[in-house]
Amino acid sequence: MPTRIIPNPYVDRQSLPDPDRHSTAFHRGLPGYRPTPLRSAPAVAAALGVGSVLVKDESSRMGMPSFKILGASWATYRALVDHVDPVTTPHTLDEPRTLDELRTLLAGRPVTLVAATDGNHGRAVARMARLLGQAATILVPDDMVGARRQAILAEGADLRVVRGGYDDAIAASAALADADHVVISDTAWPGYTEVPGWVIDGYATLTAEIIDRIDAERLPQPTVVAAQIGVGAFAAAIARGFGRSAARILVGVEPTRADCVTVSIEQGVPTTIPGPQDSAMAGLNCGTPSLTAWPDVSRGFDTFVTVEDADAEEAMRLLAADGIPAGESGAAGLAGLLRHHRALGLGTDDHVLIVSTEGVTDPDNYRRICGDVLSAGLTRTQEEA
Repeated sequence: MPTRIIPNPYVDRQSLPDPDRHSTAFHRGLPGYRPTPLRSAPAVAAALGVGSVLVKDESSRMGMPSFKILGASWATYRALVDHVDPVTTPHTLDEPRTLDELRTLLAGRPVTLVAATDGNHGRAVARMARLLGQAATILVPDDMVGARRQAILAEGADLRVVRGGYDDAIAASAALADADHVVISDTAWPGYTEVPGWVIDGYATLTAEIIDRIDAERLPQPTVVAAQIGVGAFAAAIARGFGRSAARILVGVEPTRADCVTVSIEQGVPTTIPGPQDSAMAGLNCGTPSLTAWPDVSRGFDTFVTVEDADAEEAMRLLAADGIPAGESGAAGLAGLLRHHRALGLGTDDHVLIVSTEGVTDPDNYRRICGDVLSAGLTRTQEEA
């Protein structure tokens, strides 16, 4: 299917809820927490023909190459507190329990955390299980590359390969739920909506970091915000964080071969698309929108666009030229703007915000794509402001 651009007839940004920022206090207590960099990207700005580009660089977040730990950790915390016994172990969201306190609660009632993943979410859930001294079972589609599998195994998880794609792994994970297995999913289905909502809430820490940095340094306020879409949890958080801002346009980006949200906008209802979803943007290879994310995604974005793998590769090379190591999914937001910037009317008066949601999770493919800019992309200090 060719790339396309779809104006959203359902956009209603002023009706979006405010982000729930209770997760930030919890995140500050996690090992290695610090705000990730918000970087200027002049090479990207020149390619887009805009006034400036800011990139939220999530290539290193609490020791992992992705933002996903923010949603996975908060959802795990909320789910486990409720699972243990919310009546006899009350807590407040303003003063969340520490990891040590949560370990104590679980001492007499161990659980196994379960998640389906295309890579980063499952690794984050496995990390939380390891930090809490619990077991993790992570289900992955059978086309997941070896490097991403090994990263999950390195967290001590039980890795199970499911025949089929991401949606098949989701179904297999849902079937494991019982009194001893707690499913931590970033997508929702009928009867399972609360935990995915907490994942979205966890991502509010990311949007708050961006806003705080822009305000503190008096950086240009974004006029264009782009967000990649898988099931929609991250996009929902971006919609909540920036939908009610003065930005003139929010752009949702999907691979042409995994465009379930764009198709759902065209159909007017959440729609499952046929597989396989086999884009190189593995974290976006989803066939069904999350029911929890859908209300915010469908109201929060002015336009949806689709891109090819080649667009993501071009975006990876440009980001590397600006010293930002981005994986295929991480570069997808920029890929959407590169492919469609003329149709979107981007110009020199625009100030663009994108989030590079992951670093290098498939090193072999990154080397193939970035070649002579690999050194610049991988050696820039991750803590640099």
